[in-house]
Amino acid sequence: MENRFTVLDLLNLDLNGHNALDLRCLAGRKGLSRELTVPDINRPGLELTGFFEAFDANRVQMFGRGEFAYVEKLYAEKNIVSIERLLSNHVPALVFTHDLRPRDEFLQLAEENVCPVLQTPLDSTEFSSRLIRIFSNIFAPKKTMHGVLLEVYGIGILLTGHSGVGKSECALELVERGHRLVADDIVEIRCVNGNTIMGQGANKLISHHMEVRGLGVINVSQLYGVGAVRDQKEVQMVIHLEEWDSNKLYDRVGTDYATTDMLGIKIPVLDLPVKPGRNMPIIIEAAAMNERLKAMGYNSARDFNQNVLKWIETGEAQAAYYGSDDSY
Repeated sequence: MENRFTVLDLLNLDLNGHNALDLRCLAGRKGLSRELTVPDINRPGLELTGFFEAFDANRVQMFGRGEFAYVEKLYAEKNIVSIERLLSNHVPALVFTHDLRPRDEFLQLAEENVCPVLQTPLDSTEFSSRLIRIFSNIFAPKKTMHGVLLEVYGIGILLTGHSGVGKSECALELVERGHRLVADDIVEIRCVNGNTIMGQGANKLISHHMEVRGLGVINVSQLYGVGAVRDQKEVQMVIHLEEWDSNKLYDRVGTDYATTDMLGIKIPVLDLPVKPGRNMPIIIEAAAMNERLKAMGYNSARDFNQNVLKWIETGEAQAAYYGSDDSY
């Protein structure tokens, strides 16, 4: 990670709906500056019994009903050596699920060790899945790219190309045609779950603004409504816009399958030449629909090749060739 992510940052995350953690701090506020470095959770059942040989102190420690009951048992037996050792290991935070609240003696011990104790009303399974999902975003490998990210017919398309080639103008026409803008100019991409590239604006405050030469900066969400924008989208295709080069041989059938590497993930890429008279938004729409067909198992270029081969095998092609009048 480029920046430190602390327990306090976790508490301050603006999360709603099915992502909300509903965390509250019960004790150890001075330890909220502890850094989270491992995107994983540990349930300290073995550690409470005194087994610390394989203990990873860098993980968030989660206490469910089982761990809570065992802590109560240890206090009733006045055998809290393992609890003291757990809290003294400089763990980033303890989280009690099901709105469970440990006894005051436990909270006092956490204060003495400057160890944050958090509480959530979520059950253990739900809290684990939400926290892991949040960690996968926060700790995901990321980088920024120059381009425009849009959603066209449900396909996340990243437009790239040299400055002035017409990316923003093309994106504006696509928004006008009912598609959605994710980010213009600077796009931040992240590799989530090891196999998905998610893109969003590098700066959320200006990601839905667009710079159009001769017009200036416009606010797409204000001009076209909130339905014309979205906060993030999976990058499923890269379309590279370039000036038309008469000496370059462009793919005219669609059998060439090119990819580009993004944070270790292969993403399909198309090179589209730009010149006066070409309607680029319509071509990009067709590319998006064609990519959806490929995802559904239909490949237009492959089907075309197979039909041509079948036509040749039937002999109709030879008859048409040899039967033509070559006397002219």
